Amino acid sequence: MTGTPSGAVPQTVEALEIDLLLEAIFRCYGHDFRGYRREVLKRRLQPLIRDEGLDGLSALQGRVLHDPACSARVIRALTQRPASLFDDPEYFRQLREVMTPWLRSCPSPRVWLAECGTAEDACALAILLAEEGLHEKTHIFATAEDEGLLRDASSGRFAAGRLAEYVYNYRAAGGKRELSDYFGRDAGGPLFSEALRSNITWAQYSLATDASFNEFQMIVCRRALRDFGGHLRRRTLQLFYESMPLFGILSVDERDDMQAAPFVQRYKPVAEACGLYRRIA
Repeated sequence: MTGTPSGAVPQTVEALEIDLLLEAIFRCYGHDFRGYRREVLKRRLQPLIRDEGLDGLSALQGRVLHDPACSARVIRALTQRPASLFDDPEYFRQLREVMTPWLRSCPSPRVWLAECGTAEDACALAILLAEEGLHEKTHIFATAEDEGLLRDASSGRFAAGRLAEYVYNYRAAGGKRELSDYFGRDAGGPLFSEALRSNITWAQYSLATDASFNEFQMIVCRRALRDFGGHLRRRTLQLFYESMPLFGILSVDERDDMQAAPFVQRYKPVAEACGLYRRIA
């Protein structure tokens, strides 16, 4: 006798193909995207399937199983997010105001930038720290799922064509100097200065599978939680909670989860419109 068991929701062929692809990536390469929202994965995989010249998800799965280079392209497609320096000026204004007195009170503060795959994200924070006299004593840990993105980001390079946009964003965010003070240049083009990047450690890390690895006075996770399904979001927020002392600062995009148990009792909004919270329990 065949058919769908009573009470079960039939699974479409496309959904099954995505599940099998994610399982293949996890078993072969150790990267776990099974907790991501399926609509996000579909949107990111469709251009890749076209660029690879394939017929669909099943063909992509076959290539991933036998071609590590293709798997690397898939992992990058699933984790890469837009890069822009000081992309939300009001957020960075609020972040500066909230974090500065707290980090000044800490002897050797540590900041975790989770799912940070761009030089712009890490260096924007480093600039804020430099302008508030906190750069030398604060260490930034920038982590991401994809090692390739981390290698690119750690080089500090950015597109020269975006310089005017970055200068505008920096000024709108309340920058206190000239943005060019934080730049360098070599044969490969413009990049963020070595001095600015000196307090950043880049490391591969999976929010889906890895455990807490330190205590951080501030944790920032922007543009990632929205990609996660409910279970993975809750796991990630619990991980952040376990990695933060009392009065630590958490910066997240998805505010609905912070208004539900148990997190609503654990954090106090300090700039809720910008997703900034302080741990109170």
